[in-house]
Amino acid sequence: MNKLYIEGDKKLNGHVLISGAKNAALPILFMTILAKEKIEINNVPQVTDIKIAIKLLKYLGAKIKSKNKILYIDTSSINVYYPPYHLTKKIRASIWMLSPLLIRFGKAKIFFPGGCDIGCRPIDLHLKGLIALGVKIVKKDNYIIAFAQKPLKGKNIYIEKISVGATITIMSAATLAEGLTIIENAAQEPEIIDVAKFLNTLGANITGAGSDKIYIVGISNLHGGYHKVIPDRIETGTFLIAAAISKGFIICSKTEPKYLTNVLTKLSESGANIKIGKDWIKLDMKEKRPRAVNISTSPYPGFPTDMQPQFTLLNSISQGKSIIIENIFENRFAYIHELIRMGAKIKIKKNHVVCKGVSQLSSNHLFSNDLRGSATLILAGCVAKGITVVNNIHHVKRGYESFIKKLNKLGANIKHI
Repeated sequence: MNKLYIEGDKKLNGHVLISGAKNAALPILFMTILAKEKIEINNVPQVTDIKIAIKLLKYLGAKIKSKNKILYIDTSSINVYYPPYHLTKKIRASIWMLSPLLIRFGKAKIFFPGGCDIGCRPIDLHLKGLIALGVKIVKKDNYIIAFAQKPLKGKNIYIEKISVGATITIMSAATLAEGLTIIENAAQEPEIIDVAKFLNTLGANITGAGSDKIYIVGISNLHGGYHKVIPDRIETGTFLIAAAISKGFIICSKTEPKYLTNVLTKLSESGANIKIGKDWIKLDMKEKRPRAVNISTSPYPGFPTDMQPQFTLLNSISQGKSIIIENIFENRFAYIHELIRMGAKIKIKKNHVVCKGVSQLSSNHLFSNDLRGSATLILAGCVAKGITVVNNIHHVKRGYESFIKKLNKLGANIKHI
């Protein structure tokens, strides 16, 4: 079940419901360790990374029940501060357990996290932030031991390089610290806002999330509460691309248009007719082949690196030439070699690619290497001529809920082999 058989030359049209954001739900799940009362989390996407996070919490001692997309979590019985290697190695998000476990027990042991191989993603910024708050860190070959006297002491912390992960780690640690913590050069992603909103629901005092300066006034304890995870902006963008590359029409519902400003601007430049509402986006290519658009990734509110592969695919079948610059991860072009095997005319030059659009791609036997690259190759198979086989599709299950089912509902013909 790790291969897909994809019939190409399909037009993708219709209506898709967007799931909750994996990149918000994961840290929120691990932040529940900070509270000892019952918590209800709605709109949790049913993806592999979330399932692993739930297994990790249960291993620590949490009691978790699920119904539809709602998780009922009780972490009052957690009694383990060292999550197991066989689970932490599977998801990079496991690093977000370090801070809550440290706050809860005064000590924590965690193995270096796993995740997609898209380039160097060191955790040094996480650790520097914790050290600034008074944490002692000991690094071993493949794990970290952290010690701290409770409570931690608030401090002014400047993050040297904008990091979503480090911002969340520091913010969570400062929530129950003593005094005021200010995070400067903080990441501004919508997922940061959602994590802060969740913590505030539990009684935290966090302001400024979504800006480059976050203020956290430490409190003594958190209580239970209810939170609904924001829609997944990257899933939304991926389905918009699906319609755009197939000259189709799509409505994405239960989404948040304001978090996709740059993506929508570029799709408009490509020739798409776009309309938006409070929680929906409508895209219509009106049977037209897209025009090539230039892309340069940067931290939010810039163009998202997680949409770079999908737009490279768009450019590969568009009219004209384009330049795509990747400024976040240095190893995010692995999927391009597979697109070239499908007939794409793309040249890689260090951190950017030059793309000359072709009228149609051809089918091939493909291998995916990461989450967004996997989704991109599946979409490429939907519009290519012939039958495409995509291997290693476990990657796409990490971050897209019911991706194949949703695509087939739009008119794709994809089967598991």
